[in-house]
Amino acid sequence: MRLRIKFRKFGSIRYIGHLDVMRFFQKAIRRAEIDVAYTNGFSPHQIMAFAAPLGVGINSNGEYMDIEVHSITSCQDIMEKLNQVSVHGIEITSVKVLPETAGNAMASVAAAAYTVQFRKDQMPLTDFSKILPEFLVKEHIWTAKKTKNGTREIDLKNGIFQLTYADGVFSMLVDASSSGNIKPKQVMEALLAETGESLQENSLIITREDVYTKAGNESGEKLLSLNEIGFVEGELS
Repeated sequence: MRLRIKFRKFGSIRYIGHLDVMRFFQKAIRRAEIDVAYTNGFSPHQIMAFAAPLGVGINSNGEYMDIEVHSITSCQDIMEKLNQVSVHGIEITSVKVLPETAGNAMASVAAAAYTVQFRKDQMPLTDFSKILPEFLVKEHIWTAKKTKNGTREIDLKNGIFQLTYADGVFSMLVDASSSGNIKPKQVMEALLAETGESLQENSLIITREDVYTKAGNESGEKLLSLNEIGFVEGELS
């Protein structure tokens, strides 16, 4: 069976890259004595998939990892065992059994929600409550994106699903699919550019709040949190 594990990443651990987080969980799963499944072949490894790699330096309340196991006692037991062997900065908050029809965590990602604020000593002079409505009705929202072949202009407009501002905090829901993948920093750079200001290095405090997939029904498609897929099982035989 497959399990979806939701976890937080915060504090100094936010400076640990994705590959090191993956290695940490591989060791934590072994220490917790979880009956995880391995691939076949000469060099077997644990069957796991992460939803969307988190940028270095970003906090998160909504990270996801899918693993395949042969058996479990209960979802609560898995969560407790992993937290017992975890470190400060990584906290498992939910474990669910995935239905057979559920897609892979990484392939399912369609959007991500973030909260963003400026550090106290680097707050711009811009009155964001005034410029944000005009910013959101623009036909195009251009920003520069660095690529292997240099820098090119990209249009963020269709990838910004929601963007609000209150009490010094921006809340945004943006495209996080493989074809879009908008970064909060890009949105803030484009917003500041409207007033002629530029984004200073390390001026933002960014937290990823959740990751979403697309779910369809008769009334059309909607975004669904990855944590809403699956169910909590009691004792399993």
